[in-house]
Amino acid sequence: MTAGGQPELIKAVPLRRPGRWIAAVIVAVLLALFVYGAATNSAYDWHAVGKYLFDSRVEQAAMITLLLTAFAMTAAIVLGVILAVMRLSPNPVLKAVSWLYVWFFRGTPVYVQLVFWGLMSTIYKRLDLGIPFVHQFAHIKTNTFFSYFWLAVIGLALNEAAYMAEIVRAGISSVDEGQHEAAIALGMSWSQTMNRIVLPQAMRVIIPPTGNELISMLKTTSLVTAVPYSYELYSRTRDLSIETFNPIPMLIVASAWYLLFTSILMVGQFYLERYFARGASRKMSARQLQALARAQGLGAPHGGMM
Repeated sequence: MTAGGQPELIKAVPLRRPGRWIAAVIVAVLLALFVYGAATNSAYDWHAVGKYLFDSRVEQAAMITLLLTAFAMTAAIVLGVILAVMRLSPNPVLKAVSWLYVWFFRGTPVYVQLVFWGLMSTIYKRLDLGIPFVHQFAHIKTNTFFSYFWLAVIGLALNEAAYMAEIVRAGISSVDEGQHEAAIALGMSWSQTMNRIVLPQAMRVIIPPTGNELISMLKTTSLVTAVPYSYELYSRTRDLSIETFNPIPMLIVASAWYLLFTSILMVGQFYLERYFARGASRKMSARQLQALARAQGLGAPHGGMM
């Protein structure tokens, strides 16, 4: 006890953990050996990597990959929200349709689905618009109306919507029913309840898996060769590897662009998660801990205490 009757502050001494340092040294040595081996291995052909990394054809393909991802993911999120609302609806028909959609598109490989979309003009040579079995007002030839780019977007979006539906449904279901009841008791409408109460809390659950799905969508665009569409990043670097008879550097070029895009998306996901997690964490910041210590008359915290 101090002279003023206050308890003495405990001076915390961190534990020594030599195992951590040993593990860090081993990992650093292995990493250095890997980097040295990759730098000196002629099979990687780093000169060709530098030559084609910012090639105009590769840059154009990278932009097309971003467009495929943006269009497909936007459509998937919109359709996924609709499917999630249908699944939570008391209407048994809407629930059944939503469940069947999710069951089918989650149960079949995305590559197989894309192959079917590529054969759309063979399966359906034309689309008839009008009154079924009575009169058709217009006839649309599928091979001229749908380009392979938009067929790839549709195929990716429909597949991803099944996963987004489950993510959104889980997010909305994670909000306690008491929140709805309290909002109704306060006289809030359904839209006010969703915008001010349910969705801000559901986003904490929705954002992390949605970010993962967006990153996965970026990489799944490499499968649109099944449509076939061959102007995105992987297909273009594959074509360049055939031209140069040197596939390994082209794979490194494609991987570098994918890593760049996924890194940017991960940073954006981090800030979104932090934004929607405001007020959800019980961990006190350093400033809050200092204010609490001053309020209790303990003074400023020492060293490793806070």
